[in-house]
Amino acid sequence: MTGTRRLVALLLLAGVMVIDGYDLNAMALAQKYLAPELGLKETSFWVVHSAVLVGLGVGALGIAPLGDRIGRKWVIVGGCLTIAATTLATGLSASITAFALWRLLTGIALGACLANVSALSSEVAPQGRRSTVMAVVSAGIAIGAMLAGFTAPELVAWRGWQMLFFLPAVVALALALGLAAVLPAGPPPRAAARPGAGVPLVELLRPPLAFPLAVFATTYMLNAIALYMLVSWTPVVLPQAGFAVDLAVRLQGLLQGAGLFVSIFLAFLLDRWRPGATLTLGYLVIGAAFLAIWATPADPLWWGLLLVVAGGGVTGIHGALMALSPRLFPSHVLSSAIGAAVAISRIGAIAAPPIGAALIDGGISPAGYYLSLVVPVAACVLLTLLIPKAIARSGA
Repeated sequence: MTGTRRLVALLLLAGVMVIDGYDLNAMALAQKYLAPELGLKETSFWVVHSAVLVGLGVGALGIAPLGDRIGRKWVIVGGCLTIAATTLATGLSASITAFALWRLLTGIALGACLANVSALSSEVAPQGRRSTVMAVVSAGIAIGAMLAGFTAPELVAWRGWQMLFFLPAVVALALALGLAAVLPAGPPPRAAARPGAGVPLVELLRPPLAFPLAVFATTYMLNAIALYMLVSWTPVVLPQAGFAVDLAVRLQGLLQGAGLFVSIFLAFLLDRWRPGATLTLGYLVIGAAFLAIWATPADPLWWGLLLVVAGGGVTGIHGALMALSPRLFPSHVLSSAIGAAVAISRIGAIAAPPIGAALIDGGISPAGYYLSLVVPVAACVLLTLLIPKAIARSGA
């Protein structure tokens, strides 16, 4: 692959991540405008939030591993075409049931795409820069989330909440066409050289890869709990603390956008320093920020700064964990490893929206809500202490 084609491929792969980040926030932002239109409470949308997460798990575990065997290109292209169709259908929906169905299918397509996008970006990247390149590509998630938060009020004012879904549908279609033209075809190099290779998922469940997978997937799951509790309900929680609705929406975009810089910075350290210590320090800073929110009055400037630190950290580490995966798993099982971790993380991500809804309906204060996020963050601190041992065992 020439240098120019490599760059175009990485930019388009990052574009898929942008769609994921935008999609992650679109429903949470649209519900502010949808709930009055449908005559529902905002917390009624928890089933819609959970549907896309169920789909992500199904796609990541059931479809993404095909990339290790038949090649990543057509899994990614097919996923983008499906995202275009199902996101368009979401914008045409008018009931909770319809929203949940189309979000489920969108999640399946995203789950199939994302593991292969991460794995392929690692394979396309120059040697010695894999973590940094993977983080830059994964930073598209933060860019998409930031764009959703900052553009939502204008898009809704222009053509209604439907534009939060019509716009990414068009972009996903364009990405599918571009990726079909530039991505390399065929299975990963090591898989092509091993015609008798075992089933990747089975290899991951055996030594020496079982322990790295357990550490990687559990950390990713707990981070997902914090992430989805944060992004699903921050537009609801902040107005209860006296924030204007539009300010809460824009602040969500800003805290997600901060993850862009956090992810790239952490990946730089992953390539050049100790991975375990890098992630441990990151989680300690996030936990301290959530504690500070709980301990201080709800001032828009102060809480806004702390949410940028905490939210940017949670989002950034989500991308940095993906950048760690080539250190833990060989190339011929990389899509399967990422897909398995994404699928396992859905346990936490699916649980997060109803947990958040239950806390809000139960009358928890905004400060208390953010304090509850310290629990998954503290568990992640403990797990990151095992990362050096996981790397040593993997032999990747």
